[in-house]
Amino acid sequence: MTEAVPAKVTIDIFSDVMCPWCVVGYKNLETALGELAGEIEAEVRWRPFELNPQMGPEGEESTAHIARKYGRTAEQAAAARATMADHALKAGYSFAYTGAGEPPQAMLWNTLPAHKLLRWALAVHGPAAQTRLKLALFDAHFKARRRIGEPEVLLAIAAEQGFVRAEAEQALRDEELTKVVLAEERQAHDLNISGVPAMIVNGAALIPGAQDPATYASVLRRVVARGVAA
Repeated sequence: MTEAVPAKVTIDIFSDVMCPWCVVGYKNLETALGELAGEIEAEVRWRPFELNPQMGPEGEESTAHIARKYGRTAEQAAAARATMADHALKAGYSFAYTGAGEPPQAMLWNTLPAHKLLRWALAVHGPAAQTRLKLALFDAHFKARRRIGEPEVLLAIAAEQGFVRAEAEQALRDEELTKVVLAEERQAHDLNISGVPAMIVNGAALIPGAQDPATYASVLRRVVARGVAA
């Protein structure tokens, strides 16, 4: 008897490296794909979405930013963080600080340079390498509270992940790459994506927000059943 060949799908994830719900969504997607092993194989590609494209290079303290942007009190912001952290733990990810000494302030940054680096990683090294870099940036931001808005920090993270630092530095300076990232961000807006994560399966099925593993598995099976090609 011939062994069944898994159906192949592509999943484009519009996301920001500062987006905690994007971590939750991805970890739940990982769980779903594990349950679908042998049935469905996915190629994951990360697409840019800046939550704060107007933010300056100096960044902004997280609680103050949330209070200003969403009109929340400090207590409301703390409650939202606790809820988010609980969802993350259930998905298999912890936001707990893993660095040495007292944790620095939780900051938010302009992430255009990070998106350029991720787009370069995809184009030059492929989806698996891009995902490796994306997860390292998530960890750097949420677990280590590194200053991921700064080029030197981004280059250090890239080097830690096995990328050639000089090539990553050239990517950060590449203005054509800036245009590519901004064009993909416009594509997200053209698709009426106003929040992330937003996953597009085989260029057709949109899964908005961070869903549970069962939802991801169900959508992937429906896409495959409909025969929507990647």
